Amino acid sequence: MKRLLLALVLIAAPVIAQPPQDPTEKIQKLVTLKYAEPAIVRRLLGNFGVDISWDDHSKVIALSGPRSRVTTAEDAIKQLDVPAAAQKDIELTIYFVVGSDQPNLAGNPIPQDLQSTVAALKSTFPFKGYVLLDVLSLRARSGVSADTTGQAGGNRFTQFRVRSASIDGDGSMIRLDGLRAGLRIPHSEGGKTQYTDTGISTDIVDVKEGQKLVVGRSSLDGPEKALFLVLIAKVIN
Repeated sequence: MKRLLLALVLIAAPVIAQPPQDPTEKIQKLVTLKYAEPAIVRRLLGNFGVDISWDDHSKVIALSGPRSRVTTAEDAIKQLDVPAAAQKDIELTIYFVVGSDQPNLAGNPIPQDLQSTVAALKSTFPFKGYVLLDVLSLRARSGVSADTTGQAGGNRFTQFRVRSASIDGDGSMIRLDGLRAGLRIPHSEGGKTQYTDTGISTDIVDVKEGQKLVVGRSSLDGPEKALFLVLIAKVIN
């Protein structure tokens, strides 16, 4: 019996000998990140009351301060250090449409899926004819700039770019920042080929996902001819 009691005392001794941890005790801790960038985590932890240093190459953050605050900061890092959600792509289709009162207008027939949009244009801009000059397709990553170019025939060139494209929370609206669409038209001057640039620019365009939106118009060779930009934006999962 005495031996049994002695064994129980010896087993319990280490547990009894450990004092409770002091939450105000100063400690240091290294935390290795798997996914998050150290500089971004450092910025988000600025109000946690701990000293923070980091190394971007090894993706390590060093915490120093009272035990309770270091523990809180470490728990916050675990919530931040998770795989980022996959970014969605935005598919843009850009139609360059020309309306004119001139006969024999160079271009392609208006496609069937654009007929209703051009019919709406005719109610406001009653040109005698409308043709499709060019179509550009572009896939942009959300939050990233993108651009593309094309050739509309007759040595005419089209171009389109956005500074950034972004998707709202539920994906129903797409915002395009810094939209620029241009057309370069050749002409002869002094026996040499020169180019005239025209186009449409706007700082912000909000378009409903899947909607055909007329972004703007630009004059071509005077008031009897105009360039229209029709845009369709879709979210690609």
